[in-house]
Amino acid sequence: MMDFSLFFFSNYDVDDSDKYHLLKESVKYADQECFKAVWTPERHFHEFGGLFPNPSVTSAALAMITKQIELRSGSTVSPLHDEIRIAEEWSVVDNLSKGRVALSFASGWNGNDFAMAKENYQNRHEVMYKQIDNIQRLWKGEKIKRVNGFNKEVEVGTFPRPIQKELSVWITAAGNEKTYIMAGEKGMNLLTHLLGQDLDELARKIALYREARETNGHGADLGKVALMLHTYVGDDEDETMKVVEKPFINYLRSATSLSKIIYEEAGHKAEDIPEEDKELMLRHSFLRYSKEAALIGTLDSCSETVVNLSEIGVDEIACLVDFGVEPKLTLEALKNLKTLQQIFSNQEAVV
Repeated sequence: MMDFSLFFFSNYDVDDSDKYHLLKESVKYADQECFKAVWTPERHFHEFGGLFPNPSVTSAALAMITKQIELRSGSTVSPLHDEIRIAEEWSVVDNLSKGRVALSFASGWNGNDFAMAKENYQNRHEVMYKQIDNIQRLWKGEKIKRVNGFNKEVEVGTFPRPIQKELSVWITAAGNEKTYIMAGEKGMNLLTHLLGQDLDELARKIALYREARETNGHGADLGKVALMLHTYVGDDEDETMKVVEKPFINYLRSATSLSKIIYEEAGHKAEDIPEEDKELMLRHSFLRYSKEAALIGTLDSCSETVVNLSEIGVDEIACLVDFGVEPKLTLEALKNLKTLQQIFSNQEAVV
């Protein structure tokens, strides 16, 4: 069995009259058709991802137009914030959604983001895990100690009380295997991607994650692994590639972190590469990513990808759908994604 969710991380180049049209309409459809979840990210100070500075705000809005789909942060960069505020905001969303919240936490990587909390940058990983512990305590109704405005130590708890007694926690992992192991040791779920790593590397890291879970008494198979993949499921292979190629290349170009990975994989620095060579590299990367690191193609080709991912231990595909394809076409393609979801909703169907 494989779960399917929607993931959003678009460039800012959208129609100003309704910037969140695709988000709203996609999620309403996914909610109606029983997709597992919707992930919205946290991004600051850059056009790439600039629609999503606060996942608790987007999730609160989505809570009001959905009934059953889970609302997840993908991710909350907790070292940028006070964990008390994180617990408060997401408790509001949990109430608005009647208990559909889950959080994936990230330590952050972009130094500019830490203009909001520069003191946390150097120790951001340690800060994140400490914050997660405090957020879980606050979520359960416990209090934590703080120093107030009178320089006096006090105990504080948060309101409103959430609907869910336990907060479902995920850790966002890129390529660092230590993050996979730590998530397993702490018994948390895992959100990851294939940018900068291939399936063999991912399989090895998932195995490390599950081994760490088992060793620390959390059960190897109880943790969930969600994999973010750029997604477009069309009717015809050639037509699908024509629809996707230009917007996907533009997406890669606009994403500073993605283009850097592409250039470094080829053994170069961005400043040393002529513009015409950059374009050629981006096209080659599109061809490779679309075949090896995305859910782009027809039902037949995408089904093969899902089977391969299931075999290495992926439990959920977080389908990134807002990478620049015309919204009308993106929404239309969700029908094929629904069919793919139905195929894999029963384990017998993938044998």
